[in-house]
Amino acid sequence: MGRCKKERKCRRLKDELVYKPIGIPARLLLTNEIEPDEFESMRLCDMDGKSQIEAAEKMKISRGTVQRLLISGRAKLMDAILSNKTIKIKNN
Repeated sequence: MGRCKKERKCRRLKDELVYKPIGIPARLLLTNEIEPDEFESMRLCDMDGKSQIEAAEKMKISRGTVQRLLISGRAKLMDAILSNKTIKIKNN
């Protein structure tokens, strides 16, 4: 049995965000779901230019966890873009 997931400080979104390729009906596409903590780690590091250490402090988690979130979030994002999938950013 694994440990409980530690609470992570993430910016709240009003609704789920969904992006899809143009010209393909959504019902025909597979979906990649990006978790709120993955999205927040990418926002802090990639958009705000924070280091993994700074992002970890802001999210109240370890730097290693931020690194794992970045790897998984970026992989989901790139897979969706390259494989014509819908991207759903889940709400908190």
